[in-house]
Amino acid sequence: MINTIAAAVLLLAAPAVATAPASAAGAKKTDLTVSYLAEAGYAAAVKLRCDPAGGAHPQKVRACRALKRVGGDPAGLKPAPLMCTMEYAPVTAQVTGSWRGRPVNWSHTFGNRCDMHRTTGVLTAF
Repeated sequence: MINTIAAAVLLLAAPAVATAPASAAGAKKTDLTVSYLAEAGYAAAVKLRCDPAGGAHPQKVRACRALKRVGGDPAGLKPAPLMCTMEYAPVTAQVTGSWRGRPVNWSHTFGNRCDMHRTTGVLTAF
């Protein structure tokens, strides 16, 4: 009788154990494409993953840290105290994908590349 109860408990527990890895695999991930396009014709794009940091971004750890400080919203990045020329050479930065499972679709046009880097920092430093 005790063996039958123990077997029943094990059978009932087995599905819970089997589903645990599936829920861990469904953890909310960060998978972003960071890009910029200038009216002058040059463009660049990289993949960025966080938690853990990955992708082709050359400063992925720092870029993930910067996004973490603003909750994954690039609009929250604050400009650095850096001087830029008043040269008008528009460049549009874009971040698309997902931040910890939430969709991200941000873009902003800056007056020039210096202004973009001043505002986005390490995020567009590639």
